[in-house]
Amino acid sequence: MRWESVPWCECDSRSANASRLKSGDIVFARTGATTGKSFLVRECPSDSVFASYLIRVRLGDTAEPRFVSHFFETPDYWAQVSNGARGAAQPGVNATTLRRLKIPLPPLAEQRRIAEVLDRAEALRAKRRAALAQLDTLTQSLFLDLFGDPVTNPKGWPRVRFDELLENIDSGWSPKCLARPAMDDEWGVLKLGAVTRCEYDETQTKALPPTESPRPNVEVKSGDLLFSRKNTHQLVAACALVRTTRPKLLLPDLIFRFRLKPISKIEPVFLQKLLTIQSKRKSIQRLAGGAAGSMPNISKARLRDVQIELPPLDLQREFARQVAAVEKLKAAHRASLAELDALFASLQHRAFCGEL
Repeated sequence: MRWESVPWCECDSRSANASRLKSGDIVFARTGATTGKSFLVRECPSDSVFASYLIRVRLGDTAEPRFVSHFFETPDYWAQVSNGARGAAQPGVNATTLRRLKIPLPPLAEQRRIAEVLDRAEALRAKRRAALAQLDTLTQSLFLDLFGDPVTNPKGWPRVRFDELLENIDSGWSPKCLARPAMDDEWGVLKLGAVTRCEYDETQTKALPPTESPRPNVEVKSGDLLFSRKNTHQLVAACALVRTTRPKLLLPDLIFRFRLKPISKIEPVFLQKLLTIQSKRKSIQRLAGGAAGSMPNISKARLRDVQIELPPLDLQREFARQVAAVEKLKAAHRASLAELDALFASLQHRAFCGEL
């Protein structure tokens, strides 16, 4: 937790005292996309308070906050929260929901022992995630070293209209889907989350109903370059390269697919990174339009007019080779993280079944 990045506020002493946080407190999101998500305050400045959209829980002497906090990440906790919110006019988490939770509570010394085991396992997962984040930063550094910032273009690369490089911008299709992810052997439609982080995630899907016939012309293929045309101001214009994908996944209408001309002097790996470098992406995000209160949308016409910096193809290919080496490392870290996630899930299950 980086407390220096937390917004400050002004409040009177009475409100401050009532809302003050201290080490060992657990806060919960009341409503919204993160409803029910919790955070353990391990340490905090003395003048920290919690916002009105959160609920603070302060435990008694018989409970170890770290142990209880780990419980709030289990399937059992989420099932209880879901059952408590069902049927409410505005589903969410409130004090009544939390008071009714049933939490397994062994003796305090046992809670602390279990918390130590889970904390160590979580620390290993955090290191793997940090390593992956550093590799992402490395790719960006490689790009800037070779090509410079694309907006200021200090190396004076020639620029061309995006349209000169494109064979087409494909639109997707968004039928009414089932309220669950697609299984591996059935057709599915990608969600926006498949590209939001500028890395392709084939698990972000919705299952296509059996009453709908799939459209193979918008099936996602390896090598596709996907672009979110519509999202919030912060998330629109995400771009992801599909390195590998399972079959039977369809492009939604909120995501474009860029199809490059076979003779285009541009590497897809270079183009994806160019479009996602912060300065370039912000310039493209400014092209988004839309009615007040709606999510901004970037049109094909505006995208076709975007100026694309075009370094020599040999230099782009050298960048692609360096990125491939980084991606190999990332794949190894992801595999290790998947193993650690499975281990943590097993430890977590055993911990709250009294078997750890």
